[in-house]
Amino acid sequence: MTTTTTNDDVMDLLRFATIGSVDDGKSTLIGRLLVDTRQLFDDQIDAVAQASKDRGVGDLDLSFVTDGLRAEREQGITIDVAYRYAATPKRKFVIADCPGHVQYTANMATGASTADLALVVVDATTGLKEQTRRHLCIASLLGVRQLIVCANKMDEGNWRFPLYERVVAQMSALAKTLEIESLTVIPISALNGDNVVDRSNAAPYYEGPTVLEALESAPAGGWAGVHGVETDEATRLPVQWILRQPGGGRTYAGMVDGAPIRVGEQVTVLPAGLTSTVTEVRTPSGPTDVAAVGLSVSVALADDLDVSRGDMIVGSANQPTVTNEIEATICWFGTGSLTPGSRFRVKHTTRTTPGIVDTISAKLDVNDLSLSGTSELVSNEIGVVRLKTADPLVVDSYGVNRITGSFVLVDEVTNITVAAGMVGIPTLLHQG
Repeated sequence: MTTTTTNDDVMDLLRFATIGSVDDGKSTLIGRLLVDTRQLFDDQIDAVAQASKDRGVGDLDLSFVTDGLRAEREQGITIDVAYRYAATPKRKFVIADCPGHVQYTANMATGASTADLALVVVDATTGLKEQTRRHLCIASLLGVRQLIVCANKMDEGNWRFPLYERVVAQMSALAKTLEIESLTVIPISALNGDNVVDRSNAAPYYEGPTVLEALESAPAGGWAGVHGVETDEATRLPVQWILRQPGGGRTYAGMVDGAPIRVGEQVTVLPAGLTSTVTEVRTPSGPTDVAAVGLSVSVALADDLDVSRGDMIVGSANQPTVTNEIEATICWFGTGSLTPGSRFRVKHTTRTTPGIVDTISAKLDVNDLSLSGTSELVSNEIGVVRLKTADPLVVDSYGVNRITGSFVLVDEVTNITVAAGMVGIPTLLHQG
């Protein structure tokens, strides 16, 4: 017996990244959310209390809930992306607490790359800062289209309405520039918990949701390409594993993207261009007639084709592009300059291939989102490049599909990821 496997589990999971400048209160906010929703065990709270005592910062510094690395605790800052998992009766969450320092922009991009939304923290007493603008620009380029903005430290400003009004005005202007689809601004005190989980009377001018209520009601699932369900986009299944079956035959395992995959569907295996029909779709729970976007599955095909890891099984309509040359927007994280002729390993979905930077044509001004001509990029700059790869890649524009439209560049010597790339040039960028 087979069933239809929906994307309810995918949609019930909200992935969000916290964004904000240094000391605006990101980690404290996440700590407050986790403590007030009772997500921590007693021994975890005890460990945070001990770390707070060792640092001499009071009885319970909530920022230590996510600052789990010893080096971070010693310095009192967030360095790496700290992931936490939480659940309420209404929803499950994956929380990425991203670092605010400019030198850790690569880590921030990692946290935002699979986020459904950004939880933005702004110190209401000082207003929107340059580093927050930079990180929001990168998050927008990475496909984040929902913002929940916390005007934090309102208690330090005596909850004055003009402080909140300034954050609303600043964020509304930036959201329009970044083509943000949903913006909610909430006055809070992460330190005291006002309007985080429980509603506060400290801001009588505010009648909107608390932070938790906004998170529980936000659309989810975009990290897995669920947008493909509502468009004409066809199935994308990057092949991760070849599974040999008892008694002969093979199935092909990977995560469904683009649109659901169905038994009986006509598909094409790229880059070779071989065609066949799906005869079986199997999930960890058993066989199914239809597997939704975001589910890991194995599929069997009617024909015995030569399929390898790194190939892609796609719906025969609206096929992606097979190419050895890509024009892309990249965030450069390397310590040295990126120049034409630089060689890397290009990691795209499940395929890794040698690649070379052919040209660098422009760099981005994060203040006005304009592109200007350049021949190199320095650390933390964003620019437009043309890559050539040894093996053909199967790509979509990043604006169409965040998974098949993204890649990373890996240093061949150090094995360090030095850039995150997006196929094409986002429409929100313009020539300066």
